[in-house]
Amino acid sequence: MNPDLDDNLGTGRLKGAFGRTFQSLKHRNFRLYFIGQTISNTGNWLTTIALALLTLKITGSGLDVGLMAACQFGPLLFLSPLGGAIADRADKRRLLFVTQTLEMAQSFGLAALAFMPHPPLLGLYALALAGGTFLSLDNPLRRTLVNEMVPAKDVPNAIVLYSTIVNMSRLLGPALGGLLITTVGYGWAFTADGLSYSAVLLCLHLMNPSQLRREPPAPKAKGQVRAGLRYVRSTPALWVSFVMLAAIGTLSYNFNVTLPLYVTHSLHKSSGVFTVLYSLFSAGAVISALVIAHRNLVSIKHIVAGAAALGASMLLLGLAPNVIVAAPIAFLVGMAGILYTTATTTLAQVQAAPQMRGRVLALQTALLAGTTPIGGPILGVIADATSARIPIILGGLVCVAAAAFGYSAAGLSELKK
Repeated sequence: MNPDLDDNLGTGRLKGAFGRTFQSLKHRNFRLYFIGQTISNTGNWLTTIALALLTLKITGSGLDVGLMAACQFGPLLFLSPLGGAIADRADKRRLLFVTQTLEMAQSFGLAALAFMPHPPLLGLYALALAGGTFLSLDNPLRRTLVNEMVPAKDVPNAIVLYSTIVNMSRLLGPALGGLLITTVGYGWAFTADGLSYSAVLLCLHLMNPSQLRREPPAPKAKGQVRAGLRYVRSTPALWVSFVMLAAIGTLSYNFNVTLPLYVTHSLHKSSGVFTVLYSLFSAGAVISALVIAHRNLVSIKHIVAGAAALGASMLLLGLAPNVIVAAPIAFLVGMAGILYTTATTTLAQVQAAPQMRGRVLALQTALLAGTTPIGGPILGVIADATSARIPIILGGLVCVAAAAFGYSAAGLSELKK
């Protein structure tokens, strides 16, 4: 074969693969959103990690780290359904200016406390709770706006790329947080998060509202949250994946609680080592998200496979004897976790009827992150009473059990699709 022709074919295939993976970025509004959310979410993960490490520094208690996570994510459990109902009938872009500004103020408030010689734990709890309240209203808006920025055929790809934003942020945020915490302190870490909101506010401002593909808003009526729950129960793919998510969200996907305790208490390493391990975890997540975007791995069988892989890798992590062994396993945990969560998220967004999408996604958020106030303190107490390895091993067993349930409940016909 002609070598030049072979090279041209290879280049064409590479361009085609790249185009399929990032096809949603050809739309200007989504490009702006992608940039703004990447910067802002990096700041969010920076604050999440900084709060966990600051709480651990002040108290040394796994329970207190779990309670801090409960304050950050607890409002999602109770207020996300309301946030989803609002998202189904609101001008999402306009309301995001409000929620993002409130979250910026919360980050600067955390910075003010962290600059004190002895940051008050109750004040940190209170501001974390306020941030969780804002997030419960903001999250359904951010996620459902994705559907309005691209044509219908590009929605699945845009959803997966949005998940990639979260995972790139999960990679960059802890690394930046570790650098700022060890060099200039916690106060400047929270300040950096506050400043990051400027990027998303600017990108929202630069969008062209006339190019948004707005769905007809759901009319305001009583019982909208209950209607959303009934809708999920009547859709097999949704209720099966959501039952799995309830278990995994409560006892498995609490890495902001379990990983700091695991690194500091079981591996006996510093917060700097934790940020490196967490960055490896996040790097695996980013690579997995890009593969998912290219291959469109978003069916119920991918949810089941992701849960099983997450369980197996968590069991290996819990048994790792030292940080050298734990590092590559953390990478695998990140890959498996994102296969599971991205497939679950994308299935929910694609399966849900437009007038129900906000409520369905809000319920999904409540099950994944909103169950932290239940699971976080439980896992913290278990770590304090036994070993910081035990919560990770328990989480792995729960994932395996959830995968077995999903395999049984979904049926072979769905899994073969």
